[in-house]
Amino acid sequence: MNAAKEDFYFYTEGLAVGYHKTPLIKGIALSLKRGEILTLIGPNGAGKTTILRSIIRQLEPLGGAVFLDGKELGRWAVGELAARMSVVLTERVREEQMTCREVVETGRYPYTGRFGKLSKTDRLAVREAMELVHVEELAGESFGRISDGQRQRVMLARALCQEPDLIVLDEPTSYLDIRHKLEFLSLLQKLARQRRLSVVLSMHELDLAERVSDKVACIRGDRVDRFGSPEEVFTPGYINRLYQISAGSYREQAATAELPPAKGRPQVFVLSGAGSGIPIYRRLQRQGIPFATGILWENDQDYPVAQALASEVVGEKAFCRIRRESVGRAKELMDGCREIICTLDPGMANDFYPELAELAEYGRQLQSRLGLSFLAR
Repeated sequence: MNAAKEDFYFYTEGLAVGYHKTPLIKGIALSLKRGEILTLIGPNGAGKTTILRSIIRQLEPLGGAVFLDGKELGRWAVGELAARMSVVLTERVREEQMTCREVVETGRYPYTGRFGKLSKTDRLAVREAMELVHVEELAGESFGRISDGQRQRVMLARALCQEPDLIVLDEPTSYLDIRHKLEFLSLLQKLARQRRLSVVLSMHELDLAERVSDKVACIRGDRVDRFGSPEEVFTPGYINRLYQISAGSYREQAATAELPPAKGRPQVFVLSGAGSGIPIYRRLQRQGIPFATGILWENDQDYPVAQALASEVVGEKAFCRIRRESVGRAKELMDGCREIICTLDPGMANDFYPELAELAEYGRQLQSRLGLSFLAR
């Protein structure tokens, strides 16, 4: 760690986790400041859930220690720890006979005393937590009769109801549709910023993990292979190695996963740019049609997807002029294709990039000679 230990609200030292006294992952060193979000990523079965269960002491660590607010976790009294750390795991909760409000109310147990009687303050905390995650309309519904996604949000409300400083979540977005994934993660980010809530979670959605996390830990084999900011972790080619991707690819620069490209000599040339080619590239991939594309600058939105899906990309370095050699190569590829698709805005090509306008005109003439259609947006 570069910073002093006292700078971190949560950290581990030499943590080893596993089952039946057999360590699966050793030497785990994680750290988190107040108001930061840490995400664990890695293949299925890598041990993300095992780490989380050991952090919350549902599993006894096989070595090392977990610290919260400078104090080793095992030295906290149960009630004190419950007021500082809350947990949302993926296992199904069996409160089928309870209403959603009653489930959320159980999150107040660190504060209600021996008889569990809710005060006015407790009821206010329950209502605010349910409003935060937009489940107030489910208050009177049976927890056993709502959807998996709704259950996940109710369980988050329960965890927030504890008013913790640290929340631990295992794959919390698994049962949510895209709207609720974004709402859920936006809420976590808001809580981290405004309430200085520290968050440790595991996720499979790499694009969202890259966007929401302050720190990312990559679990690989028997170790944490990388730990750092998203910019330090998501470097070109790393995710493909971490997940051993062989069918398709993941492009860290664009945070996109792509299926394998169609193989063979290009049958279509796509003249595109500024993101306009991406839906065409993916449609051609779905249809199994190999294609070439260009001329694309390396900082163009289309470029990373084109690299993943095209048989050949005619490219240029960012901010450089288009070279005549690139124009020539694009024309050669066009000559060998049975169809040319142009997605460029004509004004952009003519006004700013005359070489692209030249290619578009060449494509029109070529298709006219061959008696085929020139497809343009």
